[in-house]
This record gives sequence, structure tokens and C-alpha cells, in this order.
Amino acid sequence: MGQRGFWDEEKRIHRLQQKKPTLATLSEAIPWEAFRPLLEQGYSHERKSNAGRKRIDPLILFKMLVLQQLFNLSDEELEFQVNDRRSFEEFVGLGVMNSIPDATTIAFFRERLRKAGVIDELFERFEEHLRSQGLEARGGQIIDATLVPVPKQRNSRPENESIKRGQLPDGWADKPERLRQKDLDARWVKKNGISHYGYKNSICIDATHGFIRRYAITPANIHDSQMISQVLDPENKDDFVWADSGYAGARYEDLLEVAGFESRIHEKGTRCHPLSEEAKERNKVRSSVRARVEHVFGIVTTSMHGKLTRRIGLARTKAWWGLRNLTYNFLRYLHCSSKLALSA
Repeated sequence: MGQRGFWDEEKRIHRLQQKKPTLATLSEAIPWEAFRPLLEQGYSHERKSNAGRKRIDPLILFKMLVLQQLFNLSDEELEFQVNDRRSFEEFVGLGVMNSIPDATTIAFFRERLRKAGVIDELFERFEEHLRSQGLEARGGQIIDATLVPVPKQRNSRPENESIKRGQLPDGWADKPERLRQKDLDARWVKKNGISHYGYKNSICIDATHGFIRRYAITPANIHDSQMISQVLDPENKDDFVWADSGYAGARYEDLLEVAGFESRIHEKGTRCHPLSEEAKERNKVRSSVRARVEHVFGIVTTSMHGKLTRRIGLARTKAWWGLRNLTYNFLRYLHCSSKLALSA
């Protein structure tokens, strides 16, 4: 076999991009520069002098965080994959002669964004772009929540009891290295007879386009219905609200009515008062719309390689899932843009 020349390598890269075009399409379709002012705000820090290594472009680091969410990678694995894969390297805007940011730099950057409160603003900035493209929230909204698993903590029963009471278990304060590895915010919850440990991602999507418009991250033991007021989107052009029977109840129906929404929440039967045939039929019709939110969770689980989150504490988990929900919207934007292009 002969040695490959420069043009052979160019053809190879072109063929690879045609077979897996997601990263190349994302690179072209997303208005990356619109995020720069917020990234600069989150990345700003005083330099004592101009000596030393030049600061890495925050847009490169932001694209690395998006890659991390697309493939659910740890910081160390992200560093390796960007070094190893030509498509990753090109997506973040690094050439073969550039040094790749290491795992520590990536972690510090994400932490700076979190502490500056920039991640929610990045999410809202893309929401503004969607509205400018005619993809504003409409058709009503669908609310649901999904469990976010985290690695289980190997605590004793007394230690877990102290954590539930909001107290630090005996002896933990004396071992700060151990304490840094302990998640004091994650909780257990039982669903369909199975115990789960971690958090919840409560979301609101619009029924027409399927973008995540609002979200809230909570410990897993917080009931889905408690987050309904936080995730309702007042900017949706239509008043309908769909949700499963976990959100049923006169309290929430009244809340929606006072806020000017029209409930399409599934009706819920009880042992003494089972659903009538008419109520079952209404639920069946509502399910045809409400099921669209399950597609969001399906994409996160499959296309974005799962929900397992290796962050410690509620604050860092919120930051992680803020970036994850934003990255989902990037993927959804590619889908909607291709549909609009075909219909044009």
C-alpha cells in the first residue's frame, strides 16, 4: 500500500464527515460567537502580568463542554478523545499544532461558569436565538421529570440518617479529603418498586418544536408535581399544559387556572373511584401529545450516551444538567433546521 498524500487525507476527512455529519453541522449551525460575551464574563480573571502561557480561547473550552455532553464523557476522557479524534479536534477549533486543554483546565472552566451564574444565561441566550429564527415556544407545553442517577455512596445507616437531617456525620469534618467525595444532596426515592439514588431533571418543552424551555434540578426525593410552578413557561403562545397523572390534583388544577393555563393533565383514578371509560379515552388522546416529552429523555439516554452523572453535590449537578439541556437543544435545532430547509 502506498503512502497517503495530503489530498488523500482531505478526501478521507470529507468522507468521514459525510458519514457522521453531526459535529460538522453543529459547528456551522450554532451561533457560537453569540455566547462569547457570557463566556468571557464567566472566564474573566485578573492576570498579574502578561508573562506566561496565553489564555485559551473560552469558546474552545465551551465547545469542549458541549462535546462532553454529547458523549457523556468525564473530564479525563474528554481530554483523551480530543487528542485522539480528528473530528473532535476540528469541532473545537484546534489544529494539529495546537496543544489540547487538559482535564483540569476543563474542570476549572466549568466551575468558573457555574460560580459566575453564566450557565442559565447561556441557556437563555440560545432561547433568544430560537425566537429570532421563528422557533418560539408555541402549541402549549409538556411537563415531566426524569431521574438522574449518580454513583451510590457507601455510607452506614447512621451516616445516612444524619445526612437526611441536614447534619454532617460524626468524624467527617475531620477528614476533608473524604468529605469532598461525599454527596450530601443526592437522595433515595422509590419508583415502581425500585429504589433510585440521585437527582431529578424536571423539564418543560413546547408541544410544537420540542425544545426544552424551562428546567429545574432537584434531589430525587422531591416529587415531580412540586416543581410545576418553577418549570411553567409563561412565554408559550398557547395555554395548554400536558403532564402525566403524577401532576394530577385539585391543587395543581387551581394553580394552572389562576395562572391562565388550560389543563390537559392526565386524570387519575383511585381504588374506590376508578376512571370511567370517557376519562380513559381523554387520557388516551392526551397521551398522543404528552408522549413527545419522552422523546427528549430517549435522546438523552441513547444519542447522548446516558444520564449517569459523576458530579458531587446539587450545585455542580445543576451546572452539568444546564449544559446537558442546552446541548439537547443544539441537537433539536439541527433537526428543526433540516425540516425547515426541506420545506422551503
